[in-house]
Amino acid sequence: MAGGGGGGGGLSPLGPAPPMWYHRDLSRAAAEELLARAGRDGSFLVRDSESVNGAYALCVLFQKHVHTYRILPDEEGFLAVQTSQGVQPKRFKTLPELVSLYLQPSQGLVTTLLYAVDREETAILDDRDYSDGEDEKPPLPPRSASTSITPSSDTPADSVPTANGLSTISHEYLKGSYALDLEAVKQGACSLPHLNKTLVASCKRLNGEVDKVLSGLEILSKVFDQQSAFMVSKMIQQSVNQGGDQELENLVTKLAILKDLLSSIEKKALKALQDMSLSTLCSSPPLSMRNSKSIPVQPFEVKLDVYLAELTKIGKSQKYTLSVDVEGGRLVVMKKVKDSQEDWTTFTHDKIRQLIKSQRVQNKLGIVFEKEKDKSQRKDFIFASAKKREAFCQLLQLMKNKHSNQDEPDMISVFIGTWNMGSVPAPKSVASWVLCRGLGKTLDEMTVTIPHDLYAFGTQENSVCDREWVESLRAMLKEQTELDYKPIALQTLWNIKLAVLVKPEHENRISHVGMSSVKTGIANTLGNKGAVGVSFMFNGTSFGFVNCHLTSGNEKIARRNQNYLDILRLLSLGDKQLSSFDISLRFTHLFWLGDLNYRLDMDIQEILNYINRKEFDPLLKVDQLNLEREKNKVFLRFAEEEISFPPTYRYERGSRDTYVWQKQKATGMRTNVPSWCDRILWKSYPETHIVCNSYGCTDDIVTSDHSPVFGTFEVGVTSQFVSKKGLPKSSEQAYIEFESIEAIVKTASRTKFFIEFYSTCLEEFKKSYENDSQSSDNVNFLRVGWSNKQLTTLKPLLSEIEYLQDQHLLLTVKSLDGYESYGECVLALKSMIGSTAQQFHTYLSHRGEETGNIRGSMRVRVPSERMGTRERLYEWISVDKDETGVPKGKSTTSSRVGHEYVKLVHILHILVTSHILHNMPKQDSSDVDQSVSKNSYNNPAYYILEGVPNQSAAAMSSELLPSANSTTPQAMKGPPPIAVARTKPPCAPAGPSHPRRPMTGHTVRAISEESSSEDDGGVCVGGAQVGAPMGSTLNRPPPDFPPPPLPKGAMEMAVETPFLKPRSLHPDLAEVKIPVVGPGAPLTLGESFRRGGGAVGGGGIGSGALDDQSCSVLQMAKTLSETEFPGQPPRAPSAPPPLRGQAMGLGLDSCRTFPPRNAITESIAEDLPEEALWGSSSSSLSVGDSSVGEWLQRLGLERYEQGLLHNGWDDLEFLSDITEEDLEEAGVLDPSHKCILLESLRQQQKL
Repeated sequence: MAGGGGGGGGLSPLGPAPPMWYHRDLSRAAAEELLARAGRDGSFLVRDSESVNGAYALCVLFQKHVHTYRILPDEEGFLAVQTSQGVQPKRFKTLPELVSLYLQPSQGLVTTLLYAVDREETAILDDRDYSDGEDEKPPLPPRSASTSITPSSDTPADSVPTANGLSTISHEYLKGSYALDLEAVKQGACSLPHLNKTLVASCKRLNGEVDKVLSGLEILSKVFDQQSAFMVSKMIQQSVNQGGDQELENLVTKLAILKDLLSSIEKKALKALQDMSLSTLCSSPPLSMRNSKSIPVQPFEVKLDVYLAELTKIGKSQKYTLSVDVEGGRLVVMKKVKDSQEDWTTFTHDKIRQLIKSQRVQNKLGIVFEKEKDKSQRKDFIFASAKKREAFCQLLQLMKNKHSNQDEPDMISVFIGTWNMGSVPAPKSVASWVLCRGLGKTLDEMTVTIPHDLYAFGTQENSVCDREWVESLRAMLKEQTELDYKPIALQTLWNIKLAVLVKPEHENRISHVGMSSVKTGIANTLGNKGAVGVSFMFNGTSFGFVNCHLTSGNEKIARRNQNYLDILRLLSLGDKQLSSFDISLRFTHLFWLGDLNYRLDMDIQEILNYINRKEFDPLLKVDQLNLEREKNKVFLRFAEEEISFPPTYRYERGSRDTYVWQKQKATGMRTNVPSWCDRILWKSYPETHIVCNSYGCTDDIVTSDHSPVFGTFEVGVTSQFVSKKGLPKSSEQAYIEFESIEAIVKTASRTKFFIEFYSTCLEEFKKSYENDSQSSDNVNFLRVGWSNKQLTTLKPLLSEIEYLQDQHLLLTVKSLDGYESYGECVLALKSMIGSTAQQFHTYLSHRGEETGNIRGSMRVRVPSERMGTRERLYEWISVDKDETGVPKGKSTTSSRVGHEYVKLVHILHILVTSHILHNMPKQDSSDVDQSVSKNSYNNPAYYILEGVPNQSAAAMSSELLPSANSTTPQAMKGPPPIAVARTKPPCAPAGPSHPRRPMTGHTVRAISEESSSEDDGGVCVGGAQVGAPMGSTLNRPPPDFPPPPLPKGAMEMAVETPFLKPRSLHPDLAEVKIPVVGPGAPLTLGESFRRGGGAVGGGGIGSGALDDQSCSVLQMAKTLSETEFPGQPPRAPSAPPPLRGQAMGLGLDSCRTFPPRNAITESIAEDLPEEALWGSSSSSLSVGDSSVGEWLQRLGLERYEQGLLHNGWDDLEFLSDITEEDLEEAGVLDPSHKCILLESLRQQQKL
């Protein structure tokens, strides 16, 4: 059947053939786009309903708005348009009959159906997937096209039922022999010989299988119960001797014996083993302890990072050895003193309070030790490399976890592997894959052998038998870790396999295992391409894994995108209650891996040249997957670790030295450029902990034309929370209360909406009332709002803060006319906990596409008696925020001013884009440019929730933004000073402009899916307070969440003629100079912005002459509102590419970490020798007259800056004690250069 609906009496509801106006599973958004292109009132189409299986949706265009009517089948299979209560519906057998009625006028619809919008038929040839020779002939599927293996008997698996011959034999009986038996009964017969013959024939195979099973069980019974074994043998012999007409009774007898044996054998075996255990005392440790591989003590050579003040007391800089004893739970700090003696101090695991990573110096780590009672001391160490620092942190985390008094883990390690095996069995050893050895970001040798908690192996073109493959993986893990890993599940679609294994100690923590598969091969019916998925709960955390093999071919980008969207929509995994959400929102952590087959759009010779030079950045800029993600076409808000390994496809088999990029085919020579086909991406809920510790490929597994890819992750997990205080009383009940919600959805519909709330902390999902405010300034977008009275108060199952801070709330915005979702999102409760309302602001998505924006104000109230919480293991490591982006030797006295500068940039952004939204020109369908209406989704106005009235005068002093003439080094390195009360204190930079990846510690998410505001203070600029409370704190724009940036191309278009273009930190906005309307003119915003809590008043902005090369915010807004914007502009060649998954645009940190955590500062309460020994943590905040880089630049030796910083020589005062040996270690090998540096330092000391 072509459609999703069902019909009565065997008749298809679509009639003999599906009509052209029926679009099957077309999405709601795509249907609206087709109708918008049609542009005529009365245009219509029918699609499958997204909310009810078997139902349809009739979509009609009238006066630029799309009206949707649900067509529901009744119990008899008749179809009817859903009507108001009390109105008798008209019923039809088929959809064409129903539509033919509404083609006539005055039938109750908003307009008569006039113009059918036909579906676009694509030729089947377009789906063929042989373009690059990868599948010249699609491999035949195994016996079962989709198989599943799971240890859980109560977990249903997607499998294909196998025929046993009964259906054919039974059909023959009913067709012929049935009449003979009926005639015999009429003549008085008491038996049915023909039926008996049919049953005997049907069960012929079953007889043989039962005999085999009985023989095996008979042997077990002889071992464990010799007395009953003789009786069993006798009964089996008697049943065998019965034959002839009694063959069916013989089978029934054997089945009865089998039932008795199965029910009793385990009890007999248990009793026998218990008797044996009593006779021999077991002195060996438990099996799990015997099999666990002990971790040896690991030493790390480091240098103590000290200040000049300490150097004068302790002499030369000292080298230390940090030895981590994971099994013993202690850290030994040892240093060499005079005459080769050693001085060492031991700290147990509970005395190590915190690890603090320096974000600026990648190999620097601060360790906070507990000294006595409430006193602590921090010591900063310089490691040999950043990889060594990460290894040290991993070992200490493992030590803390191993000796923790918690019953359940806070964090686990996950290995993800993907490999296209090329239809060839794996070599004898694939240890490098499992141990993450090879190219790219790899683990340190000290940590590669530490077993991970979970292993997920995704393979494509894997011709190995399922059970053989799983056993080979278990044997490989046993060889490397000495642990017997337990398979959670194996899901197979043809030769696409996904196997997930878990440490034996975690086996009982796994529940709710689910499996599914989706075919995306030719016409979506062949399984040579597609995806398999596995999902489960690890205690209280949900995990999803998807392994896919997408369409091949350089030019098949659109087809691959569609493969992804089909998998996202059709893969049936996770909680069935979350059917309104695609799988990207159903799991706390979702990992997507496989042969995605995206290629590089560049000439083959250029690609090879870049690979030979190991320059991957230019290639990553033309990577099809990266480009499609930047356009929000696929993997919306997913993250991927930085790629630092060569393309993994298409190698010559047997070697990793040569790429085979040409293949002779019947149609001519085919080119397959080297590409990163094999990828690992992930998406996690906001305010959860996940860090990628490695991402690379092997270089020694050569049986396939693809190299295996690996990735390892540190993932925060939650336990199944058990309240120590029992269920809350009414006075102790926590609740979730919304003060208001406002959303912009991309739709041409003007129906009413409601919100559904889902969470594991709720007993059942809850619904709001319909929205009580609605407006639209653009036909393609609708703003809807709910006040407090329309929003229900939610009551969690448990009221403890420790439980609630791990919970998330899923929201879906649904229409009243079709109960279909127009957008979904997820919110973290952690940052919403408190007595006052907090802001949230995030995006809406549906079926993998961004469909809107939502913000609001809410609070999670927790009773004071249930406020107790504890530190999680992953909160034990933090990033030193005092150092973030602030070079040593620079002033950091004005961080608040820097924060104000960031807020000013955000407010300017809001002013510009909100004016665009309010002044969006009204479009008439007769003169709408089709390309403009299609791409209006990308207009920057779409991202702003509040408008600015036409009469608003936006004025701001040009001093607030960088000067067009500013070319000084200071202006290049950080934001310019802000004019505040006639002073210009220097500003701290707002952070790295485009960090390639977040550091471990408190998670700095690659994607900020939401944000909240806890800062109630306004920003004071020239006497005008921006963001101060105005009557109410509701709907305050979150100061820590910048609105999405304007496209860079748009800003350049707006300022191309009237502005100079200096280089600056913020290329999007730095060139813009805002003129002053008049002396003391306040920056006024409209009433709608005041409702959002933002206000500007109480003073004027500084005066100044109008610059001829500047323009007003309103002029900018007008220019931008008339411009169509691409989804994402290409990055400038000189700009460092951001972490994939991170929003591009302003060089501002658009995500926030909760809870904010300051590094524990050192207690100055030690005596002189102790202080001299350990030094002080304040060295990380030293302020000098000049930086190391500037000093080297004056000497003409700036080439050595990187080496000195890498070895910890990052302060001029610190450098005063450097030796020739230290200079050589930092890479200064030229004797004349060493003399110049040392002489310069001596001269500086004399001054």
